[in-house]
Amino acid sequence: MSLTLPLDLEALHHDVTGWFAAEGRDLPWRRPECSPWGVMVSEFMLQQTPVVRVLPVWEQWMERWPEPAALASEPSGEAVRAWGRLGYPRRALRLAEAARRITEEHGGRVPSTYADLLALPGVGSYTAAAISCFAFGIPETVVDTNIRRVHARLVGGRALPEPSYTAAEARLAAELMPSAGHDGAELGCAWNAAVMELGALVCTARSPRCGECPVAGACAWVAAGRPEPHYTPKGQAWAGTDRQLRGAMMAVLRASDAPVEAALLVEVASVDPVPAHVGAQSDPATEAEAALRRLRALPAADAQRRRCLQGLISDGLASETSHGVTLPH
Repeated sequence: MSLTLPLDLEALHHDVTGWFAAEGRDLPWRRPECSPWGVMVSEFMLQQTPVVRVLPVWEQWMERWPEPAALASEPSGEAVRAWGRLGYPRRALRLAEAARRITEEHGGRVPSTYADLLALPGVGSYTAAAISCFAFGIPETVVDTNIRRVHARLVGGRALPEPSYTAAEARLAAELMPSAGHDGAELGCAWNAAVMELGALVCTARSPRCGECPVAGACAWVAAGRPEPHYTPKGQAWAGTDRQLRGAMMAVLRASDAPVEAALLVEVASVDPVPAHVGAQSDPATEAEAALRRLRALPAADAQRRRCLQGLISDGLASETSHGVTLPH
């Protein structure tokens, strides 16, 4: 994929960033007063998780751990507990590890360069570029799913980007970035944020609102009559999967401030009442006990449950001692 349309890049940048200035959401990690750490936390949380779910958790997180050193001083299990139901809780472990590395190696300050960011636990190429751009104003080329979709439609004339990120998409993203100049850095960062927002709010995967798009007149997909996708996207199964079962087990451990017997997590036939200490921090009938009952109600055999519990332990998301299973120490 390359720039084959007679796109006026200067007009394109002007129209999209102008739309973003007027229509972009007021998110706390976008505000000037947000620290680089706040931006970094948001980027970890927003991986595969929508903004509406991230917002309350991010706010609670930043109130409790306003800087990396604050998180680094606590056990990893507290990060996993505070992660709540954002999903993919290994992100919480990696963020805690990154906080410790920042504290030990960078004087407690989030590094600004792409290379230093990429060296941190849990930071891949996208996250490194996004933090460098949105926290420090360095115009790295940022490409997420929303940006890929906008590029595919606007330039490629296709309903969806390729199933996996390609070298051609990377070249296109680089070509579409504003060129260096006296305001190139600021414009480049604004462009990244604006295209991402356009994909999230207007150029959506299932119900694009082309009538609200500031560049619909230049869009190759619209010009082609909005053809159907050239492949059928595969959705992720949830019911009955290990992911569902692991998530239910993590919910029990997050709600419990004392070790939980492994048998309660893996034996479907167990009908013993939930021990009172499982929910000692709150009403056991409303939190820990309810989480345990939801886990037991899932249609999964003991073998799958044991496999999932061992997987959580192997991944460092849970710890098992002679007293039972807890969040990691």
